[in-house]
Amino acid sequence: MVGCVIVFENTIIGEGYTSPYGGAHAEVNAIQSVADSRVLEKSTLYVTLEPCAHYGKTPPCSDLIIANKIPRVVIGCLDEHEKVCGQGISKLKAAGCDVIVGVLEKECKNHHKRFFTYHSKKRPYIILKWAESKDGYIAPLTKLEIKPVWISNLRSRQLTHQWRAEEQAIMVGANTVTQDNPRLTTREVEGTNPIRIVVDIKNSLSRSSQVFNSEATTIKLTKTEIDPKKPLASQISKALYINKITSVIIEGGLKTLQAFINEDLWDEARIFTSCNKLTEGVKKPQLEGRLTKNIRIGSDSLKIILND
Repeated sequence: MVGCVIVFENTIIGEGYTSPYGGAHAEVNAIQSVADSRVLEKSTLYVTLEPCAHYGKTPPCSDLIIANKIPRVVIGCLDEHEKVCGQGISKLKAAGCDVIVGVLEKECKNHHKRFFTYHSKKRPYIILKWAESKDGYIAPLTKLEIKPVWISNLRSRQLTHQWRAEEQAIMVGANTVTQDNPRLTTREVEGTNPIRIVVDIKNSLSRSSQVFNSEATTIKLTKTEIDPKKPLASQISKALYINKITSVIIEGGLKTLQAFINEDLWDEARIFTSCNKLTEGVKKPQLEGRLTKNIRIGSDSLKIILND
C-alpha cells in the first residue's frame, strides 16, 4: 500500500493511501484531502513509491501532480513495474518539478516488498508459518477429533490471526483441511479475512468443510491447475499469480511447506516454538535462511527467517 502526505509550511495538509484494487492511488487521495487547493503550488508532496505515468485502472498520478502545480516531490523508491520504472520521475522533472528520490529508500522498498515481488518474480510474496513443539513436531500422529491441535499459546494464535489480516491470502493443503477442518479466518482479532487457497489436486474435499463457508472467498486448486507429476510449488505460485494474489501466508501442512522450501520459493518464515513437548508426531519442515528475529511471545519463542 502506497502512502502519501502533502506538506505546506512544515504542516501536513493532506494525506492518503492506496484505495482497494481499481480505486484511487495514494497521491490522488492525498491531493483531494487538502482543504485549500490553492496552497498546493507552494507545497511538497512525499510519497513512498514513484508516481505512475501510465493509464491503468486510473489516470497517471504524475499528471495530477503537474496539473496542481506541486513544485516539489520527494519519493521513497522507484517503481520497478515496467510501465513506470522512472517514467513518472522523468515526466515530473520535464514539467519543472524538483524531484528527490531515495529518501528512506530501504524502508520503502521493504514496505513495498509484496508489490515488487509480484511484478519482478511473477509470484506472490510467500510467507511460511508453522508452530512446533519443543521437541520438533508440528502435529500429533493421531487425534481424537477433527479440529486443529494448538501447539502455540493464545497470544501467538492472536498474532497469527493478525498476520492473516495483513496478507491477501492464506493457503493450506488438502490433508490439513481433512485433519483439522480449519476456518482460516481472522476471528481472534479485528481485520479482514484473507482469501483462502486450498490445494486439492484430487478434488476430494467435502464442500461441508469450514474452509468453504461464507466467511471468506475460497479458491481451490485442483488437477486443472496442478500436475502432480511436476514440481508443486512453482505450479501453485503461477496459479496464484494468475489469480492476482500478491501475498500469501502458507500454514501447512508439512508436504506443502516443504515443497516451497525445496523449490526455494519462499521469502519469509515465521516459526513459533512451544515450551511443551509432543514426544512423537509429524516432524517440522527442514529450512535454512537468515535469522532476523528471535523473540518471546509469552511462553513461546518466535523466529523470523528471511530467504535472502
